[in-house]
Amino acid sequence: MEMDTISAISTPMGEGAIGIVRISGDDAIQLADNLFKGKRPLAEAETHTINYGHIKDPDTGDIVEEVMVSVLKAPRTYTKENMVEINCHGGLTSVNRVLQLVLNEGARLAEPGEFTKRAFLNGRIDLSQAEGVIDLIRAKTDRAMNVAMNQVEGKLSQRIQKLRQALLETVAHVEVNIDYPEYDAEEMTLEILQEKGSFVKKEIDRLLQTAQQGKILREGLSTVIIGRPNVGKSSLLNSLVQENKAIVTDIPGTTRDVIEEYVNVRGVPLRLLDTAGIRETEDVVERLGVERSRKVINSAELVLLVLNNNEPLTEADEELFKLSEGHDVITIVNKTDLEEKINLNRVRKLAGNRPVVATSLLKDEGVDELEEAIRELFFEGDLETGDMSYVSNSRHIALLNQAKKTIDDALGAMEAGMPVDMVQIDITKAWELLGEVIGDSVSESLIDQLFSQFCLGK
Repeated sequence: MEMDTISAISTPMGEGAIGIVRISGDDAIQLADNLFKGKRPLAEAETHTINYGHIKDPDTGDIVEEVMVSVLKAPRTYTKENMVEINCHGGLTSVNRVLQLVLNEGARLAEPGEFTKRAFLNGRIDLSQAEGVIDLIRAKTDRAMNVAMNQVEGKLSQRIQKLRQALLETVAHVEVNIDYPEYDAEEMTLEILQEKGSFVKKEIDRLLQTAQQGKILREGLSTVIIGRPNVGKSSLLNSLVQENKAIVTDIPGTTRDVIEEYVNVRGVPLRLLDTAGIRETEDVVERLGVERSRKVINSAELVLLVLNNNEPLTEADEELFKLSEGHDVITIVNKTDLEEKINLNRVRKLAGNRPVVATSLLKDEGVDELEEAIRELFFEGDLETGDMSYVSNSRHIALLNQAKKTIDDALGAMEAGMPVDMVQIDITKAWELLGEVIGDSVSESLIDQLFSQFCLGK
């Protein structure tokens, strides 16, 4: 493939110590050399070296910036092309001016994710590794970062390639059986199909067992805090976030809208939503907040239902239990520092076999127990930090489920006595579906869609 030279700013926009302008393409080094003034031309620099000098405006000869320029020669680079990274001061004006000079020299402004897209198209990484890059950038916890890093390093790809090789071997046996029927190898071929098909199905099942945990680590667990006004919902949000994000007062109805915040709970990323206290109200603004709260509950993966230990259980409280049916729910009995007026036996009966945690958020008591309850609800035992090849991407999960179903169809066809050439169709389809995970067989439009999610300069 012939590709032009691209450039973009790879560091966040704003004031900072350093800003980086990245260039990739056959002409990257020569293009940067036209702007560089140092002890020696960049074209003469060794690969993987950093060179001190200045960026000058070729039209006026004026010095624009003091820089350190990294020279990276193909093929041992991120994109497998010649690359240059100009490290300049991180001010908005400075980094933009350097980028503009690079573009004036003939580079094209890179599209979002185009550097990583070139790494994929040039064969340095496969599609699942490329998707791991964006997961690494967006990781909210150390565990999520470990999962993404292992995907970038190709651990998931290796497992997928192993399964594809097993299926490829079975297809080869079928082809031999079809091409050389005189050897009467059909019985042996069916045995191999059964063995390899069962092996691949078992391995796909193992990968899919990690899907729920992996998806939570990648996207965060949508968690909603619900309860009547003034039971301590905003205090709970502040305790988990460990700063005052929500206004806490004794006045009912303080929270009028849904407040969203990401929080790390024992390695589990929560997308935490504090809702308006659910009650009947004449206040128009508060009533809109209550309606939004009801809608948010329907889309939540975890509900934290907060009750007041210092008040009797009300019909409104019992209605909240009904409202959260069908969800994973942790009931929190707050304000245990005050006199107990709530009927705990009734609370436990309403909660059923779901966790009930007692807290005094005013005194910061019970928060550790709540965090442990959240972790145990979604991650039984500790995460396996040794392997960590979790399936976390919705696209991968869907393709693995389709591949598993196709193999099930093949195994069913074998049991029904279908001829091997008919079974081969399903086996080949499963091989293709697994290939889509790593990008061996994938459409150009899907590639464009995936890389468009990246930030500019990556």
